[in-house]
Amino acid sequence: MSRAAVIVALRVAASPITAFTTFTRDIGRWWTSHPLFPLTPEGDGELRFDPPGPGGRLVTRFADDTEWEIGAVRHWSPGERLAFGWRLPSFAPDQTTEVEVRFEATGAETRVTVEHRGWDGIPQHHAARHGFELMLFQHRLGEHWRRLLKGLSELL
Repeated sequence: MSRAAVIVALRVAASPITAFTTFTRDIGRWWTSHPLFPLTPEGDGELRFDPPGPGGRLVTRFADDTEWEIGAVRHWSPGERLAFGWRLPSFAPDQTTEVEVRFEATGAETRVTVEHRGWDGIPQHHAARHGFELMLFQHRLGEHWRRLLKGLSELL
C-alpha cells in the first residue's frame, strides 16, 4: 500500500471503546453519502460490518437487498485500532485503498484518527478521482471524512 494518505482527526466526548463501538456498530447511522464520493452510481446504501469483528467485512446494502463488499476487515482491536480495505465497484481487480482508524484517549475524550491511503494507486482519469490531481482529490476526500467524523461525534 502506498504512503500517500488522507489523514483526519477529531476529538469526541467518549471513551475509546465507546467511540470504536459507535464507529463500527452504528456506521449505517452516521455515514452519509457525498455527491463527489458515492460508493456506486446508485448511492451508498447502508453500511455495516458483517460480521463485526476479525474476519468480517465492510458491506453496503441497497433498498433492493443487493449487497456490495467494500472491503475485508484487516485489523480489529476494540478501543484501539480498526483497518479495512476500501474498494469501489468501478475499481479494477488490482485497485484498492485502505482505511485505518485509531482511537486514542486524550483525557476524558478520544481522538479518532482516520487515515485513508492508496489513492495514488487509482489513476487520475478514473471516475472515482473525477480527473482531480492527487493533492486536490485528497483535500476534498479529507473534507468528506471530516464531515463523517462530525456525524459520528453527534451520536456520542
